[in-house]
Amino acid sequence: MGKISDPPTGDTPFWESKSLDALSRDEWEALCDGCGKCCLVKLEDEDDGTIHYTDVGCALLDIAACRCSDYTNRAERMPDCVILTPENIGEVKHWMPQSCAYRLIAEGKPLPAWHHLVCGDRQMVHRRGKSVIGIAAIESEVPEAELPAHIIDIDD
Repeated sequence: MGKISDPPTGDTPFWESKSLDALSRDEWEALCDGCGKCCLVKLEDEDDGTIHYTDVGCALLDIAACRCSDYTNRAERMPDCVILTPENIGEVKHWMPQSCAYRLIAEGKPLPAWHHLVCGDRQMVHRRGKSVIGIAAIESEVPEAELPAHIIDIDD
């Protein structure tokens, strides 16, 4: 694994100076703000393709930490889990929250002020209410037919 580039003061940060496919693995992982929104169950409108988020998390989502409880083995344990890569971000970014750093960088947009790489505080995402901490149920607790009743607005 490569190290996260920490440029000297005044230099452009790695997320502004590199394309997603040029990032080291550590830099790629560092982009995640830890919001947990990507781990929410999503519903796609068959008529217009609109993606609707629910307040229901994947069975592996640790609601208290807003993190996957088995990140390393998530693809094996959850076959529907999309492993985001520089190669597939263009195809799957519409499934990612509008505030997702990977989506923002892919779209040429800046990271928000509350992102830990910008503000230096990993907890800011939670304090600013930009994460799913405490709002999600786990998918095993909610019947599929009830998912439409769990649709929420995650992009404010």
